[in-house]
Amino acid sequence: MNKSKIDWTDYTWNPVTGCLHGCPYCFARRQSLRFSGDIRLNLMDLRCKKDEASGLYVLDKPFITRENRSISYPCGFAPTLHEYRLDWPGQVKNGANIFVCSMADLFGDWVPDEWIQKVFETCEKYPQHNYMFLTKSPARYSALANAGKLPAKDNMWYGTSVTNPGMPAFGLMSYNTFVSIEPLLAPFPDLHGYPFNWAIIGAETGRRKGKVVPQKAWIRDIVNHYRKTGSPIFMKESLRELMGDEFVQEFPPGLLRKEISPKLKEKLWETCKFCGAEKPKKEMIALLYRTKRGEGAKHLVYACPECFEGIQHCMVSDKICEIREV
Repeated sequence: MNKSKIDWTDYTWNPVTGCLHGCPYCFARRQSLRFSGDIRLNLMDLRCKKDEASGLYVLDKPFITRENRSISYPCGFAPTLHEYRLDWPGQVKNGANIFVCSMADLFGDWVPDEWIQKVFETCEKYPQHNYMFLTKSPARYSALANAGKLPAKDNMWYGTSVTNPGMPAFGLMSYNTFVSIEPLLAPFPDLHGYPFNWAIIGAETGRRKGKVVPQKAWIRDIVNHYRKTGSPIFMKESLRELMGDEFVQEFPPGLLRKEISPKLKEKLWETCKFCGAEKPKKEMIALLYRTKRGEGAKHLVYACPECFEGIQHCMVSDKICEIREV
């Protein structure tokens, strides 16, 4: 798991890497090839297990060189399942927004259902997180949904990446769906085919020859459409200078809620003994007592700040307090 520089997520998790779409502006391809080492030699290594029929690879363990150097993408940008990464969301105890497979298209036609189901199983194993998926193959979402294999969970968000008007998208009302218009390569005069809970807009970055710089009017048209539908809008940092005072970064309510794992909550949270409120221990007041002079203080109960204020008031005013114990 990596802390992400992507401004709309907290972490990226890449149990599957690689893609066959061949987009000329693909950042993930450039990034993976930077950290692949000598791909030709790597693919001769038995640790890179290849299915000859599909051309896909599986890695059971991290790829460590003789120099004790870890290579993140030893198979280059060829689709690869990193089995050892499947349980990584468990490393983050507090609830977080996780972008799943930022270095792949998990729902590309070439990805086996088995790989996708393994990812879903991990998502359900660690429900404290929000999981965000993004694909250019929204038909795969529909196929999985029709087969009853696409979880309709509150913490799972299915996004479609589009760059030009007319590209297909997934927007079933029974699922959390969003659209990522990045890079924005053309105006979108009609967005009625994109009914989503959230819209992300971004410009193309990098120095590619033929790079498209979006016009302010294109972005305003998108914003006006989603303002009418009530969907929040998130503009990537690549648009800050262009949009000026009109720059916004909004999240849907479901992605603002961050849960905590039951085990960690048991460890870090407490219940006020007087009103029953649950809060992190660091926000509670611990009431201690001693039975003998010189001995260490012993823990009695926790009180929330509001109840503790009432206790203090009673003590100062020499009144007898009646605080209901729950």
